[in-house]
This record gives sequence, structure tokens and C-alpha cells, in this order.
Amino acid sequence: MPAIRESTGQKRHRLQFSWVPRLFAIVQLAPDAPVPGWATQGEFTSITRTKTELSIVCSTDSLPPEVHSPHRWACLKLKGPFAFAQTGVLLSFIEPLSANGIPIFTVSTYDTDYVLIQEECADSALDLLMGAGHQLVS
Repeated sequence: MPAIRESTGQKRHRLQFSWVPRLFAIVQLAPDAPVPGWATQGEFTSITRTKTELSIVCSTDSLPPEVHSPHRWACLKLKGPFAFAQTGVLLSFIEPLSANGIPIFTVSTYDTDYVLIQEECADSALDLLMGAGHQLVS
């Protein structure tokens, strides 16, 4: 993966990424709630339990009508894998979004990172990411 060293000494990674098909919901349930069956459907889901919540990312197609999610999210998948010792990868990708007020939600896996962007900001985010040197691949 090409990287450019900034004047601060931080490497600026130029990353490849792809769109994950469909739109996604982010839902918060009680920390002791069972994992619902609808949460495990689809190409990409994330289920995280902490002491204070059960957080679910799933396709909006899987969300039952009685479960509310205030936003719909587009999902971008970074082309990994990335070594655990490699630093600044996610920062390089989200920094142009943060600098321009684009809300994000990230999910990291063993091999890669997923960045969810509110649907209404997706076009602007794509322009910013490509302007920062990242490459959309199919």
C-alpha cells in the first residue's frame, strides 16, 4: 500500500475501498438483550456487547418494522488485510471525512475496517475520499 509521509512524520496511506451493497442500520439494545435472529442476516453485520449496550449494525432489509434506527448508512470496506503493527491506516481514511464534518461509524475486523457514512453524506464523502488519493474499486 503506498504511503506518503506528512510533515508531521505521520504516514498518509492511500487506500483502496469498495461499497458494500445495501444500506445499513445501527441499533442499540439493552446490554442483556438476546441477539435477535434478524441481526445475523446479510453480507455484513456487526454485533458488539458491552456492559452498557448491545450494538448492532445490519442491513436495513433485515430490520423489523418495530425496531427504529434514525439513519440509513452506506458502508465502505477498506481493502485489507492490514498488519496489526501498521499504524494510521484508518486515520488516513477518515481524516478527510472528519475535517469536512461527515459523520461516520467504524467497525474493525481481524483483516480490515468498515466505515459507515450517513446516506445523505455518501456522495460528498466519496468525492472527499477520492480527492485525498483513496481509490474506489469494484
